[in-house]
Amino acid sequence: MSGRRPESSDLRSVLREIESPVILQARNIVKRYPGVLALDRVDLDVTAGEIVAVVGENGAGKSTLMRILAGDVAPDEGRLLVDGEAIRFGSPRDAIDAGVVLIHQELSLADNLDVGANILLGREPRTGPFLRRAEATTRATAALRAAGLDLEPSRSVADLGMGTRQLVEIAKALSTEARMLIMDEPTSSLTAAEADLLFETIERLRDEGTAIVYISHRLGEIERLADRVVVLRDGRFVRSFERAEVTRERLVESMVGRDLDADAGLRADVVLPPGPPRLEIRGLRTTRHPAHAVDLKIRSGEIIALAGLVGAGRTELLRAIFGIDPRASGEILVDGEPTRIRQPSDAARAGIALVPEDRKADGLLLDESIAENLVLPGLARTATGGILRRRPAERGLAETLLGRMGVRPAIPDLPAGGLSGGNQQKVAVGRWVGCEPNVFLLDEPTRGVDVGAKAEIHALLDRIARSGAAVIAASSEMEELLAVSDRVVVMHEGRIAGELTRHEATESAIMRLATGGVGSGDVRRSETAS
Repeated sequence: MSGRRPESSDLRSVLREIESPVILQARNIVKRYPGVLALDRVDLDVTAGEIVAVVGENGAGKSTLMRILAGDVAPDEGRLLVDGEAIRFGSPRDAIDAGVVLIHQELSLADNLDVGANILLGREPRTGPFLRRAEATTRATAALRAAGLDLEPSRSVADLGMGTRQLVEIAKALSTEARMLIMDEPTSSLTAAEADLLFETIERLRDEGTAIVYISHRLGEIERLADRVVVLRDGRFVRSFERAEVTRERLVESMVGRDLDADAGLRADVVLPPGPPRLEIRGLRTTRHPAHAVDLKIRSGEIIALAGLVGAGRTELLRAIFGIDPRASGEILVDGEPTRIRQPSDAARAGIALVPEDRKADGLLLDESIAENLVLPGLARTATGGILRRRPAERGLAETLLGRMGVRPAIPDLPAGGLSGGNQQKVAVGRWVGCEPNVFLLDEPTRGVDVGAKAEIHALLDRIARSGAAVIAASSEMEELLAVSDRVVVMHEGRIAGELTRHEATESAIMRLATGGVGSGDVRRSETAS
């Protein structure tokens, strides 16, 4: 014997197999949508006291499977078993009654109610029409304590941060006597500190016997939390990993079925041609940060990554360039010519495109077809005399863009809201590609998309730049900043704190500038930094 002590994760795996009952089983689950086989005979077992991570690219079928497990959607084929007994969920209420609760990515708490009312909403203890307040407070308090929250039920939800709201959602689920929680991208809106608190709560619930099904595209979270990882690809089960087998490389390979290492050298061969800047910003002051002027130049074929902490002014700068937000002062030049931009239509006419941070609220018409979304910004190009719409020309443009952008499924008439997050983002970018802009502005271009879609979007930005456009991409993801940029421009409190070339940019150098510190000796300070 080697004398090696088993790690706690190994012990958990052994104990799970020996002692823990299987709470829920999914067998041969099939789900079809028009033109799409979303799930193709998928099996899944979930055991008490286990964290099962379900991973895959956007469109792999993760969310569809979770909605079936939670009673939101009925499968076309297959069956569910709870405690070994076949069961059919006709609604989320049926799943909740069986102890299975889905916590959606978009939290469902009502801001106008207090914490206790949210936790017990629809299940309040009453005598006739009268609320039994003492009992309601006791039940809500118990649920909050079970979720690890030292919070009064009388607190207003509107006053809570996103991390605390997420824990209140868990308390709400636990108040139903849930035995299995399904969590869909629970950290998407959380700070690092809030996420750590959530992880501690999840691990404690697991140790107390609750089953957790956890969906996330953040592989670091998967490595930390998961006792087992199930990989889906194109609606099919690919494989399952025990905790000891999990590595980022194995997960990525299983998720996407292809090598993604090309990102590391994506821009390594780029040599920018001499010439004037494609876009020049002179003395631009936003209304939010009027004390600091921004000067910035970007050349044809160049990709600038715009870095900075939350509130640094990145989004405000992009919105001011595009004419969404008014400027306090400043001048914008495109190809050396001063350009008057007072509204987005002025920017579009000047050859500037913006893909906003919130693609669902600002970037796409989710109820309209993919084709309609793709052709809208370029209607003047396909219309007769710039006025009368020509449907065949629009259809041809949409089909061309679908192919160029790699949107899956490539069905022009499918509503954009039916696409996965990564494919929605491709449409949000593609709707401007057809206009052939000279300047591309992107705010968080890969937020909420999986590693495969992220690599495809990075390659797309590279192609856009190589076609001659100037690209400015604001991102909060350090790996993205380093992977796709020729230059990293770092903002702090509304000003440019400094810039780094591709070779100078490191995580520590970026963070020093982003937090207001002085960069290393090879970091150049902006002329406008104060």
